[in-house]
Amino acid sequence: MLAYGQLPIKLLSLPLYLMLTSFEILDKFIASGGNFIDTADVYSTWMKGNIGGESEMILGKWLKQRKNRDQVVIATKVGNDMGIKGKGLSRQHIQQAVEDSLQRLQTDYIDLYQSHIDDETTPLEETLETYAELIRQGKVRAIGASNYSAERLRKALEISRQHSYPRYESLQPRYNLYDRDGYEQDLQQISTEQGIGVISYSSLCSGFLTGKYRSEKDLSISLRGSSVKRYLNSRGLRIVEAIDRVANTYNSTPTQVSLAWLIANPTITAPIVSATKVEQLNDIIKAVNLHLNQDAINLLNQASSSNT
Repeated sequence: MLAYGQLPIKLLSLPLYLMLTSFEILDKFIASGGNFIDTADVYSTWMKGNIGGESEMILGKWLKQRKNRDQVVIATKVGNDMGIKGKGLSRQHIQQAVEDSLQRLQTDYIDLYQSHIDDETTPLEETLETYAELIRQGKVRAIGASNYSAERLRKALEISRQHSYPRYESLQPRYNLYDRDGYEQDLQQISTEQGIGVISYSSLCSGFLTGKYRSEKDLSISLRGSSVKRYLNSRGLRIVEAIDRVANTYNSTPTQVSLAWLIANPTITAPIVSATKVEQLNDIIKAVNLHLNQDAINLLNQASSSNT
């Protein structure tokens, strides 16, 4: 995840043979004023031949080569399934996982260490106490939560308060023009009340909100096509139509409009975006300077409402 103004961009997990492309994207992002990069230890276990950690390794090589560690904020995650290396948020797993991440990233500290997915088999006290130790040791500077329910997030915050443990300072929920309810119903209020930074992910619905998928025949144009199919319904197409209308009004692109809608939400610290090409990054960056008026926001809200 690369942050540019109010816009972070996730560094996609890429095979090592695409390292040069990754470096080019990172260089362009930093040159454009970005400074926040997000990854995870599990990226990219889903690609054939990968075991996890590939994205962190690419980022670590880039940091070492560019010698710019003090100029960027690095966020990574722990807890998702790493195969034979385990999963979860137990003391033992976190302690091993953080050492592995530090080694791959070629750094001695992580700015933001996030629980990638809730682990209800491990007491929250154990997880938070372990994070407290890592912060005392200087290996981690702040912690965040990803994919937590409102109930579990509240409980974690209360335990941190009771035991004087560090608390989750950020939340990473799925949130975009299509997937709104999960965040808006409960998590939005908690984040606002508690002053938690929200760095939402899936900002473009795996590319659906860019407008390139408008029928099932379009699914074959990308490896992500299969994950987009669930959006191809009357509501999804209504959202895309509204995005098109706003984009035409602002002489912009669907990508920029979709991101500008997120940026306009005062409860969102920064939406996460993925880029695999510099050309995509150039389009994404322009969203920071696209300021939608209330009429445009109302149109998008109405089209994307789950009640219509």
